[in-house]
Amino acid sequence: MLDQITFIGYGSIGVIFLTGFFTGLVEAVNLYDAFHKFGIDDFMGYTIFISVIKELGPVFAALMVVSRGMSAYAAELGSMRVTEQIDALDVMAVDSRHFLIVPRIIATIISLPLLILFFDAVANVGSYLISIYSLDVNGYAYLDKIRQFGELSDFNEGITKGIVFGYLISAISTYIGYHTRGGAKGVGISTTRAVVVSSVVVFAADYVISAFYLIF
Repeated sequence: MLDQITFIGYGSIGVIFLTGFFTGLVEAVNLYDAFHKFGIDDFMGYTIFISVIKELGPVFAALMVVSRGMSAYAAELGSMRVTEQIDALDVMAVDSRHFLIVPRIIATIISLPLLILFFDAVANVGSYLISIYSLDVNGYAYLDKIRQFGELSDFNEGITKGIVFGYLISAISTYIGYHTRGGAKGVGISTTRAVVVSSVVVFAADYVISAFYLIF
């Protein structure tokens, strides 16, 4: 499990950093035009803050983990299946599901919320830097609106999404990889299917969780 946490968590820091930083830049640039027209540049900080931690951070981080980690899960388990390594574990009376699948699921559930928090931090720093040094937004007002309206409870939705996304994408990818058939071609098909299905499920679960927090 520690090996998988290292692979999913530590191994994904680079891509999460780049994705988060440029997401923050894009958010600031796109919002500035509309906010500046109405003279409410000061609210850019809070708007970007809340959109990142509740929506963009969880979804984008999950998609990056799907593309990098879940594809590897499906390919690795698929290769083990078609080369009969999983069958060998079963013959040796080793519970292959417990040995191969459970640690990957737990590792993803632990790692993804932490990666989301890292994404949130990087994206907000990126948006702050470009807003202050390129778009000429008042830095004090930018941060003051976040302090005024932002709350620690705002992070609850993003963390919840991270836990749910982590379970869903890891369970789907390991299941598809574990049940791979058809040799090398089957491994490719399983890997593609794992990425596509996991990505779609992320968006579907995102809507359900967002609707739940809106109602309750």
